[in-house]
Amino acid sequence: MKPSKLLFGTAGTPKSSEKRNSISGIQRVRELGLGCMELEFVRGVRMGESTASEVREKSLKEEISLSVHGPYYINLNSQEPEKIDASIERIYSSARIGNLCGARNIVFHPAYYHKDRPEMVYEKVFTLLEKLGSRLDEESINVTLRPETTGKGTQFGSLEENVRLGAELENVLPCIDFAHLHARSNGAENSYGEFSATLEFIENELGREGLDDMHMHVSGIEYGQKGERNHLNLDESDLRYAELMRALKDFKVKGLLICESPDNEGDALLLKRTYDNL
Repeated sequence: MKPSKLLFGTAGTPKSSEKRNSISGIQRVRELGLGCMELEFVRGVRMGESTASEVREKSLKEEISLSVHGPYYINLNSQEPEKIDASIERIYSSARIGNLCGARNIVFHPAYYHKDRPEMVYEKVFTLLEKLGSRLDEESINVTLRPETTGKGTQFGSLEENVRLGAELENVLPCIDFAHLHARSNGAENSYGEFSATLEFIENELGREGLDDMHMHVSGIEYGQKGERNHLNLDESDLRYAELMRALKDFKVKGLLICESPDNEGDALLLKRTYDNL
């Protein structure tokens, strides 16, 4: 179910969770007063169906919205066909188990350009996601695939590319990672005006639904000329998160905002407080 407001939560279980599992993480997210959590399948989809059912039950009981981050080892433009097949299966497995968990949004890093033209890579990613979407429909796996904006210029996944996929494909919408956009642009995309321009672009291309059903990542980030290096806590970085929260409030954005800082719960609470106090 789509959230009726903007929810804040953690990438994975909160640091203070009693146990490092999803059930305990959901409980801790509720105790912290947050509203969502992203299940991190980044090292592989290792959750079984029975556990997924328990996760779903717990999330419904605690009224915590879930999403999934698929494995890092995905490249829909690999030069090796078997790696493309494996990438598709990783997204499919994330969607299947995520759906059993009650997660609607399935986030993944789509591809690398290698030496190919961006338009050629776009067509390849489009075709593969269209085919995967048909497979998910046939199996009644009702999820939204969320290609994530990426943090390096060598990676497919600019704002324009991912929004275009959302405009041209059913059951596909972008995951907007504001830290990645900041790093990809080598320090730009970091002011109220720039955040507002991003949200305006999304609304123009995807309609009001694009803002009413957003999935976002926010964290501090270290970057260089080639883009993203690693995630930081917000107060250790130059990301102007207060201006971002102002833009999200002014545009009446709804959906899930997942904090990927090393201190995932501390920064998620910081973002929520900043937003609520505006």
